[in-house]
Amino acid sequence: MANIKNNKVLLVLSYLFLSIPLLLVTGPFLSDLAVSLIVIFFLIYVFKNKRFEFFQNKFFYLFCIFYIYIVLNSLFQNQNFDSLKISIGYFRFGVFTLAVIYIINNNNQILKKLYYVFLIIFCILIFDGFFQFYYGKNILGYPLSVGPRVSSLFKDELILGSYLSRFFPIFFALLVFLNKEINKVQYIFSCVIFILAEVLIYLSGERAAFFFMNLSAFFTLLAIRNYKKLRLGILFTSLVLIFIISHSFPNTKQRVFDQTFDQMGLSDDKEITIFSPQHNELYKTAIKITKDNLIFGVGVKNFRNKCNQEKYKISNYSCGTHPHNSYIQLLVELGIVGLIFGFCIFSIFLIFIFKHFQYLLKGKYHFDDFQVCLISAILISLWPFAPTGNFFNNWLNIIYYFPVGILLWSMDKKT
Repeated sequence: MANIKNNKVLLVLSYLFLSIPLLLVTGPFLSDLAVSLIVIFFLIYVFKNKRFEFFQNKFFYLFCIFYIYIVLNSLFQNQNFDSLKISIGYFRFGVFTLAVIYIINNNNQILKKLYYVFLIIFCILIFDGFFQFYYGKNILGYPLSVGPRVSSLFKDELILGSYLSRFFPIFFALLVFLNKEINKVQYIFSCVIFILAEVLIYLSGERAAFFFMNLSAFFTLLAIRNYKKLRLGILFTSLVLIFIISHSFPNTKQRVFDQTFDQMGLSDDKEITIFSPQHNELYKTAIKITKDNLIFGVGVKNFRNKCNQEKYKISNYSCGTHPHNSYIQLLVELGIVGLIFGFCIFSIFLIFIFKHFQYLLKGKYHFDDFQVCLISAILISLWPFAPTGNFFNNWLNIIYYFPVGILLWSMDKKT
């Protein structure tokens, strides 16, 4: 264990790591800058001290295979500077994961500090979000979006639900990990925050985020050992509050439930669509483009340049910056090769989960409760059957990789 007070690099890395959840609220620039600085300082430390054993990691080997492919794809498949820039820069997320392992290994207080960071941020967002919902404007004067939809400090970016739903399992994991180190008042207060966070995800009107929240909750309830009653109590209480709010403010219910059923063609005698007519047309267009670029795809960030071409255009809904599903995006932009890689990662992840459930049938546990909660956070990112953001979006990738390093540290520690 390094002496953090005498290790300036570790001290800087620790502060940068702790700042990421807060900086993500401000947008992609500062949070990506923090990740980039972590990677730079970590690489300087590794090469200066010849600590190349950090790279001897199965996750990193797999990541490098994918990384090499997307760079070669951008070099030879499409002559697009944006594509090449994104592909080359993607390397930082793999190194960031290794840096997180190093930080936690050498700073035994970092996870406790991270818990308090999440506690503060969730408190601010919850207060501001409910303030905005009740008064029509948040504390900075940002108005409710049409719906009504709560955006809080994210202003006109409707990603409050995505932020809360993706970080919720990590925050809950930290509560589990630090159970013996926090007092009863903090414990109860955290539980109240979890309940209100789930309600706020619903009020954000982000249907995918609401689905992910419940997906991670049900997975956790099935796989966890010692905190079932706590997680069930949080989920049940939040759903009761959501039920009450739905009857008091029917517009929120109309978007999350009624509009979803209507857009999917599940109400009346409408045509069945995947998620919505807009998503359905995007997916159809992506498949048409893929047929002409089956093996290697059209290249990173190139769907937007192809979807408006006359031979691929289906309707006014058939084009966008990305296809709104990670696996379809991998297929259309990176071809069958990219899709196979994506499903390989998902399959490996499922094997770990099935192994855990096999242990459960024998009354044993393959993963501890802390790891189960982190796995539920990663499950959200890998789940194929839901609308998603841009797979190569910096903001999303920071959230995707954030729990991976913590989980890998925990698994290394266990072994």
